[in-house]
Amino acid sequence: MTAPNAGTTIRPLDGIRVIDVSSFLAGPFCSTQLGEFGAEVIKAELPDVGDALRRFGSMTEAGVTLPWLSECRNKKSITLDLRKPGGAALLKQLVKDADILVENFQPGTLEKWDLGWDVLHEVNPRLIMVRISGFGQTGPYRDRPGFGRIGNAFGGLSFLAGYPDRPPVTPGSATIPDYMAGLYGALGALLAIQARERTGEGQFVDIGLYEPIFRILDELAPSYQLNGFVRQRMGPGTVNVVPHSHYPTKDGRWIAIACTSDKIYARLAEAMGTPEVAGDGKWGHISARDRDRAEVDRTVGEWTAKFTRDEVLARCEVFQVPCGPVYGIDEIFEDPQYKARENIKYMRDDRVGELAVPNVVPRLSQTPGSIDWLGPELGEHNGEIYRDLLRLTDAQMDKLKEEGAI
Repeated sequence: MTAPNAGTTIRPLDGIRVIDVSSFLAGPFCSTQLGEFGAEVIKAELPDVGDALRRFGSMTEAGVTLPWLSECRNKKSITLDLRKPGGAALLKQLVKDADILVENFQPGTLEKWDLGWDVLHEVNPRLIMVRISGFGQTGPYRDRPGFGRIGNAFGGLSFLAGYPDRPPVTPGSATIPDYMAGLYGALGALLAIQARERTGEGQFVDIGLYEPIFRILDELAPSYQLNGFVRQRMGPGTVNVVPHSHYPTKDGRWIAIACTSDKIYARLAEAMGTPEVAGDGKWGHISARDRDRAEVDRTVGEWTAKFTRDEVLARCEVFQVPCGPVYGIDEIFEDPQYKARENIKYMRDDRVGELAVPNVVPRLSQTPGSIDWLGPELGEHNGEIYRDLLRLTDAQMDKLKEEGAI
């Protein structure tokens, strides 16, 4: 396995220790973000089995999947069975000197193993616990299992994805809620760390997979409460603004154009050679464009279809009309903006050679994050954590192995 990058750059979370007992994606993505900015992330996995993410997605010849390599980077892997008394005892030892614990079991699971919040908080009153589940720790649905697809559906996003005369479709990816919950989990952990600086005490962060999805649906809730408006599927269109969609080009590609104000539409109309329809013209105000939405979109589509995508992009740039190509991943790899921003990171790994993965977000000017290594081998850091950190003897480790605890 490739060794971590050597360097002296200070990272914001240097000195923070995270214990990750979560699996699959939401919890692991939370701790990955913390690890990218300096936290020491110790990932606990079932002995001989490991995280399910090791077997989800495209499998490499090395026997690990691409999601595992990309999304569990910068972590130290140990084997640990929390169901065994010895495993539960080891977790309590790890928690004593940890700052954050991340878990995404169904509510009540850790409590069943005597590892719930009350127990771990007593072990370490400064501990911050991130708890991600399908529906959160409370409410009538707390015991229901949940995955990303359920989060998209229950959160209200799937209902909006697709065309009005067809069934709802997957809104881009079924795993959006997992990533969003992981993102909010990391944010919650950082907020809790900040609060701990003032109170000296930890707390737990409670997130249901559907909640980040519901949170990002702009005016959906207040519009319904105030006006009784139930937004329906609109294909590539957008409520309240038009033209704001995807339009075809002469070379068989697509371009996104976003006119979010009357002024921007006036610039587009000028670019199209029809300035008379904007301003005091028939489509100068959003209410008129919304009324004639289909016709407005048709005229824009007819205009873009006369040119190649690059020609439309160039003309929109001249008139300062927000637009962009609808990219496939192959085009992303060739785009100069992605290259200039180093959004794609090429990592060397002894198991798979060179592998391209999404780079760290956000970008900090003085204390940037980094990718030090890709997803580790199962139990790769048992010696470092159990012998060096917890000071277990070889005899103690052998006994724990016999018990199936590690």
